[in-house]
Amino acid sequence: MHEPDWIRVFTTRLDAVHVAYFITGAVACIVYGEPRLTHDIDLVVALHPHDASKIVEAFPLDAFYCPPVEVIQLEAARPLRGHFNLIHQETGFKADIYTMGSDELQRWAMANRKRVDFEGDPIWIAPIEYVILRKLQYYREGGSEKHLRDIAGMLLASGDQIDFEWLQERIRQDRLSDEWESARSLAIVPERP
Repeated sequence: MHEPDWIRVFTTRLDAVHVAYFITGAVACIVYGEPRLTHDIDLVVALHPHDASKIVEAFPLDAFYCPPVEVIQLEAARPLRGHFNLIHQETGFKADIYTMGSDELQRWAMANRKRVDFEGDPIWIAPIEYVILRKLQYYREGGSEKHLRDIAGMLLASGDQIDFEWLQERIRQDRLSDEWESARSLAIVPERP
């Protein structure tokens, strides 16, 4: 597993400028599931266009690649799929930043994010149900089985944390039942003789 410093190089700075965030993607899968290799961190941020300067302030150009404030404002104004990158110059660590906009599922996840201890460092992480739903959507869109393996790992390691009633309803609403069954089939542990 990665040292938490590469995560905190981004999250500490967001905390310092009071930009609400949660971690999702591979790092969330590691926290809820099984260790695996990842080269970046995915963060969803609650960022209004008029707050874009907070990002520029938190990630100065002498230490980070950070897009110009105008680009951040444009991405923060998108109702869906706003996105930009931050790169720590010394290490090359990258953060994919997704702006919350009007995405209803991201808004739910922000309201229900969890403060967890990750190897001694407190971080905000997406609810496990959000991570599973996004992984199911990504699998439907691209067909990469790594998403199913990530879900299976989370089911096996953290299944007791999942609100299955809520999750099943969202899976039904989003028409993800086939993808869900594929992920669940990977999480079945065969009986030992």
